[in-house]
Amino acid sequence: MRRELDSTGTSVLYAAVADWLPGTLDSDALAAMLGQDHSRLERITHPQIRKRFAASRLLLKSAASAVLDTGPEELELAYKPGGRPYLRGIDQLDVSLSHTEELLVVGLARHGRIGVDIELADRRMLGLGTERQVCTPHELEALRRVAEENRNSELVRLWTLKEAYSKAIGQGLRFRFTEFGFSPQDQQVQMLRPDGSPAAGWEWSFTSWLVDGKYTVSTAVYDPGFGDRPRSGGAPFVARPLSGPSSTTR
Repeated sequence: MRRELDSTGTSVLYAAVADWLPGTLDSDALAAMLGQDHSRLERITHPQIRKRFAASRLLLKSAASAVLDTGPEELELAYKPGGRPYLRGIDQLDVSLSHTEELLVVGLARHGRIGVDIELADRRMLGLGTERQVCTPHELEALRRVAEENRNSELVRLWTLKEAYSKAIGQGLRFRFTEFGFSPQDQQVQMLRPDGSPAAGWEWSFTSWLVDGKYTVSTAVYDPGFGDRPRSGGAPFVARPLSGPSSTTR
């Protein structure tokens, strides 16, 4: 992970929720590790969402601390008005996180910004009206040309790319997904205007992966210095689990 950050400026990790869960969500050790996020955890009532929330923060802090050569408990995760997470007082590392079902994803960037998103690759979106809420006219036309058995997975890919970009710019779902699009799966991923013309410049890089044959992961990276650095490539790193079933650190 550190070598990837040093060479390309970005790194993406994924891990199982179960591997990053402490023995209990009510311990003083977890409260100390989460800091201000612990009050947010206490307001979450859904058991599975509570687990994903805690595990994702532990993974992010552990990954960031390994890069910054500090203890994870020394890092404080804060949030901008749009909900975008950042490490308080740390300007040299941008972060993003996402989780679904049993998998967590964390993105780190030394230069510029990063957004990550994850979704079940077979999540049903097609035929529910999602296409009209998510796709530009150009994307809708391209989607019709995709083999019927692959259309839903293509729609999931587009969704995660748009989520990742929205997270990278700090807009989340406040930015209408029909105002920007992406090129088809069989082409190099490029941001497009609603009419299909190129939208973003060379400073943006977009990538999608299929993890464990079950999850679609997408990243959006803004790096104004990409011309001087190689681009990040390949699949995300697998993060190691916690050191013990009741531990809150590696």
